[in-house]
Amino acid sequence: MNTAQHGTWNRLFLAWLVAAVSTLGALFFSEVMRLPPCELCWWQRICMFPLMLLLPLGLFPLDPRVVRYTLPLALAGWGFALFHWLLVLGLVPASAQPCRRGIPCGEVGIQWLGFLNLPLMSLLAFSLIIALLASTRQKVSP
Repeated sequence: MNTAQHGTWNRLFLAWLVAAVSTLGALFFSEVMRLPPCELCWWQRICMFPLMLLLPLGLFPLDPRVVRYTLPLALAGWGFALFHWLLVLGLVPASAQPCRRGIPCGEVGIQWLGFLNLPLMSLLAFSLIIALLASTRQKVSP
């Protein structure tokens, strides 16, 4: 494996690591801490969980084309996470909230350091995955 391939492998591995930690974290919060996910959380999970399964397909053997399939999922998840975070911040009106029944999407179940909540953590995770995948794609493109 040459240096460029090694860098590509590392970026794909880091993207998978972020997806795996995010997936395990989401399962920990819902199954261990018993925090039920809201509707927007489910949509973010729908985008994040497959990333944990798809990204290793580009690692063994190295196939940077996996970015074609994973980047759209990460972008969709980022959009849901951004909307969710803006909702929690109060920048999205209550009339636009998709969570009408069950768990309210604007409710903050966990908050660390006064600002770090689950929607922001999801937004940061998707942002990091997108950055890693985009840099991989740029390195591979002719």
